[in-house]
Amino acid sequence: MQKNKVDEFNAYRERMNEKLLADNNKIIKRIFNLDTNAYMEGALDVKTKEMLGLVASAVLRCDDCIAYHLQTAYELGATKEEVMETLSIATLVGGTIVIPHLRRAYEFWEALELKHNN
Repeated sequence: MQKNKVDEFNAYRERMNEKLLADNNKIIKRIFNLDTNAYMEGALDVKTKEMLGLVASAVLRCDDCIAYHLQTAYELGATKEEVMETLSIATLVGGTIVIPHLRRAYEFWEALELKHNN
């Protein structure tokens, strides 16, 4: 039985983050902390910040980042329509080079829906 794409992503991310943080590098720890704090509730709600992160990640063509923001947005109640509109802006801004990442984002969103609907 093939593991769910979402489970594979989360297991890898968790395992590698633990290793990175165990090295006790002050700069890496501060970057992780800054990232955590940047996505906390503020003038913008957390879901909006995740959608902004999704746009930036798609434009920068980071599939791991896209998956992370998709999963968090899903958990925060983002709808498929909201995500697709967000990704349409990313594709517009980033250009056609973003399309392969759009495909993988769509596939990951389907995996999220499958995982949570079973």
